[in-house]
Amino acid sequence: MERAEVLKRVIGILTEAQDIRRAAESGLEGTGPGEDPGDGEPTVGVATTLLNEMLPSIRVPADASPKQVAGLVAEALGPALHTMVSGFSLAFTSLAIAHDNGRTDLTAIDVLQELALEVEAGTYDEGP
Repeated sequence: MERAEVLKRVIGILTEAQDIRRAAESGLEGTGPGEDPGDGEPTVGVATTLLNEMLPSIRVPADASPKQVAGLVAEALGPALHTMVSGFSLAFTSLAIAHDNGRTDLTAIDVLQELALEVEAGTYDEGP
């Protein structure tokens, strides 16, 4: 999965979290990931979808030592986890900068939408 797509998914996860929080504060139920929205079918959240798409299957030989298993898991999951953590770090930093700059005219959703537009424009296509 490309970096820009991961960043968009991270923004989606944080936006979904805002929606879940607002719903909980309003007393609405059945609006969170995995909960029944009222139609009898549980929902799958953005975070679950991201994890399912990014995390690889790992094959471990039956005779592998614990050290070998750890190495295989780290090698397989490392790049995906690095990309996801980088995405959340970028989103957190964007929100923190808006807060630290006293931007009371922006909500967290506004900051995330602005970040999504920057991602779409290719601002974060380069680098680790």
